[in-house]
Amino acid sequence: MPRPPAVTLTEEEQRTLETFVHRGKANTRTITRARILLKSAEGWSTAELAAAFDVCEATVTNVRRRFAEGGLEAVLHDKVQQHRRSALSGLQTAHLIAVTCSPAPDGHDHWTVRLLTHKAVELGFVESISPTTIHELLKKTSSNPG
Repeated sequence: MPRPPAVTLTEEEQRTLETFVHRGKANTRTITRARILLKSAEGWSTAELAAAFDVCEATVTNVRRRFAEGGLEAVLHDKVQQHRRSALSGLQTAHLIAVTCSPAPDGHDHWTVRLLTHKAVELGFVESISPTTIHELLKKTSSNPG
């Protein structure tokens, strides 16, 4: 006895998905989502879809939920992620780079990330900062503390 489809697509939605899949101009993850919707409308179970597309069952459930909440647009186009707040403001970054370009402290050949961390706190332009944050900042600015 066939199962009722977990997703019901209009003819237009089905044509859009089929065109989207056959064109193949999107990333694999998005094409897989479209295929999951198409097969889900044919009545495939969550377990069958997960096995056929080599994804976990949660992925199938999430695709169905996204479709129910936002239609094809929600499934085929990811939301733009919000930017995370930077650990340092532009002024703090400028101070840190200025310190990096200054002569190294006595007893050291060059600035290390840990020395920069301590100096930033000592100068008071940050309360606390991770050495990893400073490392990532210097990577982005192509600066080399050595």
